[in-house]
Amino acid sequence: MIPNFGYRRRFQELSEQEVLALAISSEEDDARIYRGYAEHLREEYPASAAIFDGMAEEEDEHRRRLIELHRTRFGEVIPLIRREHVSGFYARRPVWLIENLGLERIREEAGQMERDAERFYLAAAAATTNAPTRKLLGDLAAAEAGHTDMAKALTEEHLGGDARTEEESAAHRQFVLTWVQPGLAGLMDGSVSTLAPIFAVAFATQDTWTTFLVGLAASVGAGISMGFTEAASDDGKISGRGSPYKRGLAAGVMTTLGGLGHALPYLITDFWTATIIALIVVFIELWAITWIQNRYMQTPWLKAIFQVVLGGALVFAAGALIGSG
Repeated sequence: MIPNFGYRRRFQELSEQEVLALAISSEEDDARIYRGYAEHLREEYPASAAIFDGMAEEEDEHRRRLIELHRTRFGEVIPLIRREHVSGFYARRPVWLIENLGLERIREEAGQMERDAERFYLAAAAATTNAPTRKLLGDLAAAEAGHTDMAKALTEEHLGGDARTEEESAAHRQFVLTWVQPGLAGLMDGSVSTLAPIFAVAFATQDTWTTFLVGLAASVGAGISMGFTEAASDDGKISGRGSPYKRGLAAGVMTTLGGLGHALPYLITDFWTATIIALIVVFIELWAITWIQNRYMQTPWLKAIFQVVLGGALVFAAGALIGSG
């Protein structure tokens, strides 16, 4: 079970006071993140650091305006509500990860932050009926959109011309969020989690048809479960991750394929031939996952190998040992 998932509330269930409180805490977090970026870049890119300092100051101004509005409408006590309390709300990277980010990657992160915030303020403004609140939220959405333009200027100033068009960049980001991330999670789950039951049955019975049926059932069942879980976890409206149906389809299909890859060889009647082919397929699956993590998720090679290949080997070993016992 996902920790803390049970007490999360949907954005649509929040009162106007809670929406304001969420906006205040989010502005506080974003200002801290921008100051962290500024300190990280200050020595090598002082101009970029100055831009992030200015963005942090503007986030502070947004927070001040939101607090004034809250004080006028609801009084001095601001409810404690943060991003992690709202289902499907956009998340932020932990601050310590910026040590591994270059200037271009930080620029992309900042741009995504502002797009997330703009989308939140537009949704919040559409949901409120109070005129001053709606005006302020709309103004803040426009300000966040202006921040996006400021973040784009970092690439032009420090990284030279960028051949990719804005539309291509946006399409790539959306492709990764909607298809690659859930598909990769599904492929990892299907490939790794089914290793133990399939190979346990294989070594316990040495019956290829029984092993195939167990692998088929485990793969399809895991695919259905993973698909529904992904689709139900986030409607994509605030997080910007796209259609839940597309994400659920990507996660479900890739989970099923990940398990079927090493189940299909057991259609071969000779046990050892089927097992050797299944092991080759597992090896290819795990390295494919490692490559996808490195290519699309910027996971360092050694870390990806440790997480996927070593983890998969341990799961396989557990299944083989249990089945041979």
